[in-house]
Amino acid sequence: MRNLNLDQLQTLVAIADLGTFAAAAQALHLAPPTVSLHIKELESRLEAELVVRGRRQAELTPAGEVLVQQGRQLLLAAADLAERVQRRASGREGIVRVGVSAGVSTRLLPRMLDALARRSPGVEIRLEAVGSADAMRRLAAGTLDVAIVASPQAPTPEVRLTPWRSDAMVALLPAAWNAPDKISPAWLAPRRWASFAPATQMHGLVAHWFGQAGLYPRPFLALSYPGALKSLAVAAQCAALLPLEEVEDQRHTPDVQIRHLDPPLVRPMAVAHRQQPEPTPAVASVLEVLREYGDGA
Repeated sequence: MRNLNLDQLQTLVAIADLGTFAAAAQALHLAPPTVSLHIKELESRLEAELVVRGRRQAELTPAGEVLVQQGRQLLLAAADLAERVQRRASGREGIVRVGVSAGVSTRLLPRMLDALARRSPGVEIRLEAVGSADAMRRLAAGTLDVAIVASPQAPTPEVRLTPWRSDAMVALLPAAWNAPDKISPAWLAPRRWASFAPATQMHGLVAHWFGQAGLYPRPFLALSYPGALKSLAVAAQCAALLPLEEVEDQRHTPDVQIRHLDPPLVRPMAVAHRQQPEPTPAVASVLEVLREYGDGA
């Protein structure tokens, strides 16, 4: 079988989106016979009927639906590749795909992006919210360039891990609670508290903190976004266990109080990037900014 023609694939996707050959021709600035020829050649190439031509609408066959679903991703990848080539040819630095786990501070991230924009305006960051385990797999597969992940992670030959930050965890409590100076597992366990969702390593970190005291309480609520956890405490619904960096903006807010944990709990994070090929100048710029915001800066 010959390779797919992307122009023909784009024509099929346009028909799927717009419903008729005529509408697809108009949207793609093609003559109607050209649209028909694209579909005929695509069906011949794949030896499969892709479109049923009705009186008013064109409908995809099951084979056509599969091709459109996967073809959208192929067209996006092709567009991304073309943009990368054009950026390199014009001297612009390029696109860097960065995976960010739920535990990364929503206060710290904008500061890092601002620093990168001022230093390397030619670098475009494409952020993706992705769990640490998925980020490691995607780095190895080459669909991410850099990721901020929870530590530790199992080492792989494709990915390099560098310790980044070890942020203290704290309890964000409603202001009305009569709380001790430091929050212990025994004090918090019988009360309403919220933390990160079970799919995150942050959840395991908190569970281990309770487990060391012989306690295994279930959270009142488990969420994936730090901002939502903060909102619960501000609304006097429950306590939230979060990195100190995430709640610094709440330090002088009358609705909540911040307490350190006893025993202390630290959230370690690492920066991960692909070992091969060597980092491009754009990726190197991102890694340099991340280093400046790490513990060792």
